[in-house]
Amino acid sequence: MQTKVLVVEDEPDLLDLIEYNLSQAGFQVFRSTNGLDALEMIRKKKPDLVVLDLMLPGLNGKEVCLRLRADGETRNLPIVMLTAKAEEVDRIVGFEIGADDYLTKPFSHRELILRIRAVLKRSQGEATQPVSLHFPGLIIDPDRHRVEIQGDEIDLTATEFKLLIHLAGRAGRVQTREMLLDEVWGYPYEGYARTVDTHIRRLRKKMGPQKEYIETIRGVGYRFREKAQA
Repeated sequence: MQTKVLVVEDEPDLLDLIEYNLSQAGFQVFRSTNGLDALEMIRKKKPDLVVLDLMLPGLNGKEVCLRLRADGETRNLPIVMLTAKAEEVDRIVGFEIGADDYLTKPFSHRELILRIRAVLKRSQGEATQPVSLHFPGLIIDPDRHRVEIQGDEIDLTATEFKLLIHLAGRAGRVQTREMLLDEVWGYPYEGYARTVDTHIRRLRKKMGPQKEYIETIRGVGYRFREKAQA
């Protein structure tokens, strides 16, 4: 069965080009040119992933992303965001609102396909998931894609969940940003260190009182403590 990808882009020529390249790569492609139509198509077509332009007429990509993350049926839907804005702050905003990955225009279509496949791999999980991980005040259950903080479930995106599992499964060991990009995101380090930092910050925020499990090793990366600091 073909993987279904919805492309939301208001530039006709670029939309045609993305559709052609993704179709050639074996994806079943649906297309939309505005945010409201995209939300309706997601409800009807149930795509496996959305390629979402940030600057859309009417309902922009940021609002579409926020609505998808607020809906129980789509909160884990993988999203690759596209934008003409290349400033670091715009990339961070894209991750803060729940995008799984981010590309700035102009971009290589080969790179887009690689990113899509990497995000899909993260969202579908590995062939063999680790067993449940238990720490004081924290339970990570890969089988049910569930994380509990002091008995309350928290919602994580596919990328956040895989990042947490990767760190927690290697408790006590330092993980460099390069290692995390390669293992969690599925592509090598090429100046994307802020991608890791932004996701760590968002993950810590969701973990609330247990955020101290994730320790910053200045100048190196991150380490998961076996017991959070009081």
